[in-house]
Amino acid sequence: MITYKDAGVDIYKEDKIIKALVSQIKFKRTDDIKPAEELAGHYAGAIEFGNYYLVLCTDGVGSKMIVAEMADKFDTVPIDMIAMNVNDAICIGAEPVALVDYMAVEDITEDMAKQIGKGLNEGLKESNINIIGGETASLPDMVKGVDIAGTVLAIAEKGKLILGKDIKKGDVIVGLSSAGIHSNGLSLARKVLFDIAGLGINDKLSYGKTVAEELLTPTRIYVKPVMEMINSDVNVKGLAHITGGGFRKIIRLNKNIVYLIDNLPEPLPIFKEIQNIGNVKDEEMFKTFNMGIGFCVVVDEKDAEEIIKISEKYNISASIIGKIEDEVEVNGKVVKNTVVVDYNGKKMIME
Repeated sequence: MITYKDAGVDIYKEDKIIKALVSQIKFKRTDDIKPAEELAGHYAGAIEFGNYYLVLCTDGVGSKMIVAEMADKFDTVPIDMIAMNVNDAICIGAEPVALVDYMAVEDITEDMAKQIGKGLNEGLKESNINIIGGETASLPDMVKGVDIAGTVLAIAEKGKLILGKDIKKGDVIVGLSSAGIHSNGLSLARKVLFDIAGLGINDKLSYGKTVAEELLTPTRIYVKPVMEMINSDVNVKGLAHITGGGFRKIIRLNKNIVYLIDNLPEPLPIFKEIQNIGNVKDEEMFKTFNMGIGFCVVVDEKDAEEIIKISEKYNISASIIGKIEDEVEVNGKVVKNTVVVDYNGKKMIME
């Protein structure tokens, strides 16, 4: 029975490392250009800038680059990089507007550069943002292969941030479907598919797709539908990007309630494949992968139909996957202030 930790990733250790790092950062400017304190611990950070917040997100694609190198296919991973950033930015209601990228390479060919450029262009188009700069560093003594990261700038008017403070019992969670594994959990996926199953990058999975086709399907970009939701008449109360740690991070929106996710659609084939081959527990799957839901929108129950309609306008299937409660009973114990996934009749606390 394999875990994410067995594959080399300890999400709880990462939490501790971040806390240790942040605990040493004490300096702050003393003028009017200051961090938005209410965003601490949310999906994105911002600084006050006149009547606006300037929002910044930075991320890469992690070990998905290893899969890209194995397949010699680099035109989808830039989409992942952009998606990981813009999907976080929109979680506070900010509109992404610009990107700067950073590429560290051992060596790179013109063909690889063209593929990466093609992917960047597609990600920019899907996000409706401009690329305004970047850096390519040749580091043969430090980097093996290629790594791509980026930073996205987004903007939001003061008074229009969506922070989750109005979420209450009775609200519902609308889940927007993912395109697949996206850019999280690749270390566990690679461990299962390559090391345990012994598959090659071009071998077929049980449902017909090759490993490369499945693992290199890019992260879905939710900017256009979510911005339309925000600008509609619907009162969007909370937005959550489902990435590393699975559903655990939804608690960032509001820590005083229970997010009960009890009406999930059937998981995508890739997740069933990984779970069956690796004999991975349900809890581990839901703490590692998106399980078919890439983004969540919390609204009043009466507004759910409109949210689903907007999502499906962009060919992204959506449905009510859960609701908000004050408390939930799990294994005879009443729990509060957490995320609970009810799957196959078993309630799991996402801690």
